[in-house]
Amino acid sequence: MSYKYASFFSYSTAAMIQLSSLLCAIVLAGMAMSAPASSMLSIALAPSGTLQQLASSTVSGVDATATVTFASTDPNDELWGPESDPSVPTAQRGTLGAPIIGPTNPELELQNADLLAPPTTDHGDVPNAKWSFSLSHNRLQTGGWARQENINQLPIATSMAGVNFRLEAGAIRELHWHTTAEWAYVLKGTTQVTAVDANGRNFVGNAGPGDLWYFPPGVGHSLQATADDPDGSEFLLIFLDGSFNEDGTFLLTDWMSHVPFEAILKNFQSTNPEAFSHIPAQQLYIFPGNPPTTDTPPEDPQGQVPQSFVFPLSQVNATELSGGSIKIADSTVFPVSTTVSVAEVTVNPGGMRELHWHPTTDEWTLFIEGEGRMTLFAAESNAATFDYQAGDIGFVPANYGHYVENTGNTTLRYLEIFNGDRVQDISLSQWLALTPPALVKAHLDLDDDTIAKLPKVKPIVVGPVAQ
Repeated sequence: MSYKYASFFSYSTAAMIQLSSLLCAIVLAGMAMSAPASSMLSIALAPSGTLQQLASSTVSGVDATATVTFASTDPNDELWGPESDPSVPTAQRGTLGAPIIGPTNPELELQNADLLAPPTTDHGDVPNAKWSFSLSHNRLQTGGWARQENINQLPIATSMAGVNFRLEAGAIRELHWHTTAEWAYVLKGTTQVTAVDANGRNFVGNAGPGDLWYFPPGVGHSLQATADDPDGSEFLLIFLDGSFNEDGTFLLTDWMSHVPFEAILKNFQSTNPEAFSHIPAQQLYIFPGNPPTTDTPPEDPQGQVPQSFVFPLSQVNATELSGGSIKIADSTVFPVSTTVSVAEVTVNPGGMRELHWHPTTDEWTLFIEGEGRMTLFAAESNAATFDYQAGDIGFVPANYGHYVENTGNTTLRYLEIFNGDRVQDISLSQWLALTPPALVKAHLDLDDDTIAKLPKVKPIVVGPVAQ
């Protein structure tokens, strides 16, 4: 084709495109004359490629999807579970992905279906929000052990760290103190705790399975397993510092072994050098002992602490819900615990801790039994889904939208632990129910019957949908 004819062809094609655009504009303008101003604004702001959709939406006036398509209604269930056959896991969801043909770890893949084959609703870059105590380095001692999680293991958890402790019957976690408060939940057995505060007031108390204790920063205390359970005790500790290192605790024996001997004698006004000649040369940390036989504190001229450092959460009646239950312990019932609060949640098979967020506090989560699934929404289209089993830790920064679904066949039980004195959340269902219906309809295009059924009281834990 010669340059002359090529130029004419290009000119003619351009003219036809302009004419088509003009005719389209005339059609849309005619439709807009009878459409509300809001629809005209949608047309003006519409991205390219949406003219056909806009033309249809302007007929019915205000439409929440005037500029975007509807979200997919395709199912995004967990594709397998920890008990599935090891041959099942594959990096595929529908037509997406492909089988793994290189090295693989089926045991881990069985426990993390939503990492290998994530829901199509996951998007963007949400930091890892799962850690298992099984992956933490363990410190073995005569009489027990301790393993921890901090930002070295779970970088997203900047505000809280956890330590899992085990003491054989009679074993002692030696006298010590911390720069941050210590909050605890007893997993098994009974632990006797002792303390003396800055005013010289003492305390001795026992915390059994499901009970709590709390020590303010700097209060000297000790922990010892009783003989109530022949296995001793095991418990979870929470510290309000994501970089907290349990090995950095201020220990009695560690301190005294680093003080000149003559200063020790002078401090205790001792004239008998033999009296302090058996100070351990290094910290004891955890060591065997004889189980305590009483929880009566020594006589104290200053009296006992005015607020108990132990709270019997195990004796609190749970609030029964359609899909499970909840028990709460915060400063309203455990006054000394001014910086940590907890919700102990159970979710029945097929149930779900409802969609919600916590406006002012982070959530550090310990899964105690069962299997769960949680999706974190971090704004700006960022979302990620994680699977949890007993012994796993989750973390949800303040204001992240999330839910916890029971994906197993047994009861899911877990702790929601917060770095604040109250347990507070905002329920998505309640928020929508208490918002003017027309506004909700404009956003989600829900029908009147669905809006009328939205709960005005927080469901908290919902059951499976009735068929």
